[in-house]
Amino acid sequence: MAPAPAIAMALLTFACCGLAVAADKAPIKWLRANATFYGGADAAGTMGGACGYDNLYSAGYGTRTAALSTVLFDDGASCGQCYKIACDRKRADPAFCRPGVTVTVTATNLCPPNDELPNDNGGWCNLPRPHFDMAQPAWEKIGVYKGGIIPVIYQRVPCVKKGGVRFRMLGHDYFNLVTVMNVAGAGSIKSMDIKSSDSNDWLPMSRNWGANWQSGTYLTGKMLSFRVTIMDGQTIEFKNVVTGGWKFGITFASKLQFK
Repeated sequence: MAPAPAIAMALLTFACCGLAVAADKAPIKWLRANATFYGGADAAGTMGGACGYDNLYSAGYGTRTAALSTVLFDDGASCGQCYKIACDRKRADPAFCRPGVTVTVTATNLCPPNDELPNDNGGWCNLPRPHFDMAQPAWEKIGVYKGGIIPVIYQRVPCVKKGGVRFRMLGHDYFNLVTVMNVAGAGSIKSMDIKSSDSNDWLPMSRNWGANWQSGTYLTGKMLSFRVTIMDGQTIEFKNVVTGGWKFGITFASKLQFK
């Protein structure tokens, strides 16, 4: 028979390992919110927005998009993040809920608060409410039009995108404003650096608003590289993705993408 201390150590090891396995397999938690819709049946009214993606079709987002309430939008840091959303049939009127269906949307806009209305009657996006104002085609995957607003459950999920990350060059001399679009994985940007082909130095950029990052260095027309880190820590260097002689307003598509 094994000595008592050895048995105790074995049981402790088993318990620890069992807890670790259980933690690894813990289900992803669903959170509660509410959802409305906007933009029309073709989602034309969702173009533009507080993330700066402009035309959501050419930016790679289409009609599976949502405007987030202030608490979720996080001053633009959530731009590009993806959420799986389902009607919460435990709280919803069954006449307006499509149970058993989920839809995944990308955060592309802010749903602004309306402090003149109560949180439970029109002020849906007021603090501290988590709320999704979804593009109508996405909302109608989980709700019935006449319902207008439905309770939902949601969770953050990795973004899946077609093609590579895209960079749109805006601003003017000494003010480079770069919109980062079509980002997979975590979807949102944690930090970003820029480098011209005539330098070995990476220059830090800062978030200006939404998905727009800025640099105050004169780089007009130079071949440019970007080093982008997304919220989960993944980093990719997009070497010479902006070709020499570029003009403001042009979008450059890379062949690289986050996992």
